[in-house]
Amino acid sequence: MNNFKLKIGALMTSAVMLVAVSCSDDFLDVPPTGLLAEAQLTSLAGIDASLIAAYSQVNGRGNRLGSPSNWVWGSIRGGEANKGTDPGDFTSINPIQRFEINSASGDVGSKWNVCYEGIARANNVLRLLESAQDDVTDADKIRISAQARFLRAHFYFELKRDYNNTPYVDETVDYGSGLEEISNTQDLWPFIEADFQYAIDNLPSTQPQVGRVNSWAAKAYMGKVLLYQGKFGPAKAMFDDVIANGVTSNGLKYGLVEYYDDMFRGANDNHQESVWAYQSAANTGAVQNANPEFDLNFPYNTGPSGPGNCCGFFQPSFTFVNAFRTDSNGLPLLDKSYNDPANQVKSDMGLVSADPFTPDAGPLDPRLDHTVGRRGIPYLDWQDHPGAAWIRNQPNGGPYSPRKYVYQRAEQGSFQDNSSWTPGYTGINFMIIRFADVLLMSAEADIETGNLETARAKVNQVRERAMNSKLMREGGEMAANYQIGTYDSPWTDPGLARRAVRMERLLELGMEGHRFYDLVRWDTVKEELDFYFALDGQLLAAALGGASFTDRYKLVPIPQDQIDLVGSDVLIQNPGY
Repeated sequence: MNNFKLKIGALMTSAVMLVAVSCSDDFLDVPPTGLLAEAQLTSLAGIDASLIAAYSQVNGRGNRLGSPSNWVWGSIRGGEANKGTDPGDFTSINPIQRFEINSASGDVGSKWNVCYEGIARANNVLRLLESAQDDVTDADKIRISAQARFLRAHFYFELKRDYNNTPYVDETVDYGSGLEEISNTQDLWPFIEADFQYAIDNLPSTQPQVGRVNSWAAKAYMGKVLLYQGKFGPAKAMFDDVIANGVTSNGLKYGLVEYYDDMFRGANDNHQESVWAYQSAANTGAVQNANPEFDLNFPYNTGPSGPGNCCGFFQPSFTFVNAFRTDSNGLPLLDKSYNDPANQVKSDMGLVSADPFTPDAGPLDPRLDHTVGRRGIPYLDWQDHPGAAWIRNQPNGGPYSPRKYVYQRAEQGSFQDNSSWTPGYTGINFMIIRFADVLLMSAEADIETGNLETARAKVNQVRERAMNSKLMREGGEMAANYQIGTYDSPWTDPGLARRAVRMERLLELGMEGHRFYDLVRWDTVKEELDFYFALDGQLLAAALGGASFTDRYKLVPIPQDQIDLVGSDVLIQNPGY
């Protein structure tokens, strides 16, 4: 396991053990427990420890709705999955998936709190650099500040997507110096761009510790920021550079991992497709260093024959599963006919495990079975998914289980942590940006700048990897009828090209937290969610029946407790709340 992961895990333990020793009666001035002296914090070791604390905040530190996995805010809101489990568990997610939240709803402030804690940690690093000791060189200041500003930009980007504009706080403002007077009337985009540009200009192309960000990760993230603003030309230039020349922090040329599922295995962490990932570590003594937001998101009641053994959350939707249906050429059904009765993927909804069931025999994209657990199909190296035996409440969540970032039987005890109430903590890195995502964002920029054939080549590159990733049974036969092909006819219609790229993002990046944000920026969110609720609301009437989307839910409301702290004249609520 790389040293950077261990440093993140050890930081909060080791930092509080740094104690100043004196031979004068200054020792009578006892600092509060856990408070470090300025001399310790402004040394190179102290500043670097503070930077690691900012890195450690990226995974949300146990706040299940605060991390960049965005399993609720991106995937559940995007119709890829529903909450699953029992209706009475984690009830604050129920109004989120039904689009019924208000400014006082539980968990509305989850992302807010996590991101502002991360921003505070990044700002603290930049503030410490201003009074750094002599052992901190100018080169040290540049490399550390570039990482801190990258992280700050990331946290503000997360806030921007959910809440739109929020108060911009940098290292020049602190408690008692006007912080409570900062409004959310400034556009965050220029600040986010400025921080990423600083990171691009000052980060190295490789790092001595792979978990630290490099200049290529900053360029990829900047391209994403530009794409979200509709700045397609500059975004294309950024992505083209990353695709042609980019390398990982450990010096690997960016590329696609040959077999789709290998991206999500701990032994392959920091592979060539990992542009930026938070570094997860198991068995460090603190499960927050693993993936603390995924502890619920495993098949239910598996016992020793399956992973997690709890709790049946994050169940893939019927509409999402149906989207993997292909035509006779192995291409997706871009006309959205996959929810037609004749095209729907056969499920065992309503059956118990003892009932006979024959899995779907029609043509499917193989990425389905690397993303979704469904009855009769091998579930990693555990066993064939048994259906209802691993589902907590089918009428509430449906018959499917999540599969990405779930640990294998062979990964128990190494990339899986047994030290807490559930074994559902993993040391598998979560990729915030991966190379396939970059290719598909770049393809979008190509289409909007008139380069349709370049876009087709990039989509085909992603699909070719999927062709090499067919799930096989132990005897060597395919687990299902996988038929997937490439787009072999030239793209001349921008509308068709857009539909193809947008569908490819759904199939390639499904259950990775992107979907809702994609739908909002494409301005197709109401159309797509109406389509989703039309089927899933009917099949899961207790959980989703009668649910609908309106435009005010493109944004999360500013948390009411934050408005109450500073006043409604300082924090302006989002429209409709």
